[in-house]
Amino acid sequence: MKLLFNTPLRVIFFLFILSFSSSTNAQAVTKTLNENWQFKATSDTIWQTATVPGVVHTDLLNNGIIKDPFYRMNELDLQWIDKKDWEYRTYFKLKSCELTKQKIELEFEGLDTYSEVYVNGQQVLETDNMFRTFLIDVKQYLKKGKNELLVVFDSPIKKGIEKFDETKFTIPVSGNDMAELGKVKGKKRVSVFTRKAGYHYGWDWGTRLVTSGIWKPIKLKLWNEFDLKDVFIEQKELNQKASLNAKLEIDATENKTVTIDIFVNDLNLRSTPIKLTKGFNAIVIPFTIENPELWWPNGLGNQVLYDVTISVHSENNSTEKTKRIGLRHIEVMRDKDAIGSSFYFKVNGVPVFMKGANYIPQDAFLNRVTSTHYKHILSSAKHANMNMIRVWGGGIYENDEFYDMCDEMGLLVWQDFMFACAMFPGDDNFLESVKQEAISNVKRLRNHPSIALWCGNNEVLIAWENWGWKKREIKTQGQEITDKIYKAYTDVFHNILPEVVNQLDSSRFYWASSPSSALSKKPNNENGDMHYWMVWWGKEPFNNYNKEIPRFMSEYGFQSFPTFSSVKRFTTPDDYDIYSDVMKSHQRSSIGNETVDEYMKRHYNKPKDFQNTLYISQLLQAYGVNIGAEAHRRNMHNQKCMGSLYWQINDCWPVASWSSIDYYGKWKALHYKLRESFKTTLISFEDSTETIDIHIISDSLNDFNGSLNVQLINFEDKVLKNWNKRVTIKGNDALVYLQIPKKSINQFSSKHTLLKAELIGNEKTYSEKIHYLEKFKNLELTNPTLTYSVIQKKDVFEVTISNSNHAIGVYLESDNPNNFSTNFFDMIPNSKKTVSIKKGSKMNLKKFKKNLKIYNLYSSISI
Repeated sequence: MKLLFNTPLRVIFFLFILSFSSSTNAQAVTKTLNENWQFKATSDTIWQTATVPGVVHTDLLNNGIIKDPFYRMNELDLQWIDKKDWEYRTYFKLKSCELTKQKIELEFEGLDTYSEVYVNGQQVLETDNMFRTFLIDVKQYLKKGKNELLVVFDSPIKKGIEKFDETKFTIPVSGNDMAELGKVKGKKRVSVFTRKAGYHYGWDWGTRLVTSGIWKPIKLKLWNEFDLKDVFIEQKELNQKASLNAKLEIDATENKTVTIDIFVNDLNLRSTPIKLTKGFNAIVIPFTIENPELWWPNGLGNQVLYDVTISVHSENNSTEKTKRIGLRHIEVMRDKDAIGSSFYFKVNGVPVFMKGANYIPQDAFLNRVTSTHYKHILSSAKHANMNMIRVWGGGIYENDEFYDMCDEMGLLVWQDFMFACAMFPGDDNFLESVKQEAISNVKRLRNHPSIALWCGNNEVLIAWENWGWKKREIKTQGQEITDKIYKAYTDVFHNILPEVVNQLDSSRFYWASSPSSALSKKPNNENGDMHYWMVWWGKEPFNNYNKEIPRFMSEYGFQSFPTFSSVKRFTTPDDYDIYSDVMKSHQRSSIGNETVDEYMKRHYNKPKDFQNTLYISQLLQAYGVNIGAEAHRRNMHNQKCMGSLYWQINDCWPVASWSSIDYYGKWKALHYKLRESFKTTLISFEDSTETIDIHIISDSLNDFNGSLNVQLINFEDKVLKNWNKRVTIKGNDALVYLQIPKKSINQFSSKHTLLKAELIGNEKTYSEKIHYLEKFKNLELTNPTLTYSVIQKKDVFEVTISNSNHAIGVYLESDNPNNFSTNFFDMIPNSKKTVSIKKGSKMNLKKFKKNLKIYNLYSSISI
């Protein structure tokens, strides 16, 4: 047997074993059935070309049957699609030798949602949950040569109406189920009856396009004797060595002795014989890793990952699986303290302030989300100094590569189960479906070191207790029905889900509902996590972010419009008004554009046109949300507040929303601003009654010395006052390092001055910050007289900007699909700033110069 020098040791060992095999068909075979698919409405006769994975809407679009659902108001004309039943079929061939395999199984990773599956005309499966994986033995239905696979999808709306009508009471559902827009019979909100992504039915940032289809791959698996079904690498102890258990599930067709080898990074750490019995086998094999290297969240250390391969083989057969793991301790601390009970994450023994965002699915049509999309959003999170992403409960359990990237980038995941803003049925069939869904997804995701917490639902408890649902149901349906509705809640979130987590992933913390104080009826309590929405929904001032400080802020935010370059992609010039029908249709909050407008008037002068309205809306969003982010970080001392997850990082279609990155991947002002506010070291100003307090926040685990320099300067860059102080910055803490009495600066015009602070040490600038003393609309700005030059260096354009007077919010906009290295920045007088952007594939220097536009606050307002 000839071996190559670069061949991993594990592969050499594996080939050595196979060289003694008496079978020429030893290994298990997996075929992905993603080719030659066709689809049609059940009532039609003509089959059209289909793409798998995919959904009906994208197949209709690809065949030219419908227009782009995201363009202008086309969505409204496509609500007929979810009222029809649809069929998908393909053919695949099998050889005689393949049919000799003892087991031939079909694995469906995701069917959306109500379906019947037929193999050569025989029904083999019926499904009602898009989040479950289904595995069935189909050997008896197969034949040599051509085989037909047919999947019939029932309308989720018709099925939902059936279940709605069968239920003799009303289950509370939020208005995010846009039944009226969807032209559902009787305006019935049927989403809660179907285990399907809730956002498909609409949300206050989402389109309403209820899909059907084969949204994840279908695989044909052929094997003999035994098959390794699942591998869980359970971490038991982590000190000078890592003590681990390989917990395996093996299906066997007969009693058989096999050898199981455990490889870590291709090094064989353990080889042991195991006697399999016919049927299901649960096996636990302990092993250790000496001198383990730890996995750390982004900003605190490296993301060391180990490849653990489990190889199961006999003299005739073999199978293997590889799991990539990280070794780390993670705890959610719930200790009593002077102000209640803590709520924070401790990683490898260190309290860690969580800086991050809420994440929703990246498209209404899930099959369109590619590795490139995942990489863009998650690398954008990492580069904005985030260390946590919350996968929100109205979307999906994300694809494996999402979590792989989180592992690699050090982004911890707060993982919701897929329940949001509604109560749910409590019948036996529904509860069993939920249990199997939880089992499927906990087992799939539990090897990822990035998974930090399992959360039962989003805003269900707070809706019941604080939004008035319980009181309304008692009044309208009576106490008996109300108790029945809440029992279903308890069955799902206090029994089924925590039991699954405890049985399958017991080292991780389970949190029943976000927000809540604990597993009790105390949402939005200072002892747990909080969703603060009185800024926006309550129209309270941004300054209230400084007052509402929870133990962990898991949702807060404010809206803005996409950039003009993005808006142009789904509108025509006739739509260029935030109150046009199209712009209102691409705004799903019930108080949306009016609220942005109202807050804009509080802080800024009137924008002079549509483009500048979009621009200033982004300045507004960045200003407001940043107040909250900094307030949370300033209060990390003694673990008073240990998390700031804003709503939301991304969009699922082009829309005005709370996102910091729009649907087309453009960073808004908010994302650039939070990149600064989430840095390891941050200077933060706070207005007190008599003083302006200067905080320094450090996530570094080490103390360091530096010089804090503060200047009061006017808009002509004249220094009016100075404060200089040598400081020792305490690691992993937030403290006040300087207080400036307001009376000491009162003689200077607050409309024409600012405070500029910088922290310098070890010959570098750790942090710098500008603080304005008035609302932006009250500042006495003059024309900054911006000039710029553009050059190309290889595949990058560089823009160098100069100014004569103080400039606020300098924003470079281009149709180039990439993002600028920095944007929405302020410039002191007579300064220069060089900004770069990677050249798009269809962008040359001449075209880039032609469509480059530079905004600033002074030139954007009506004068």
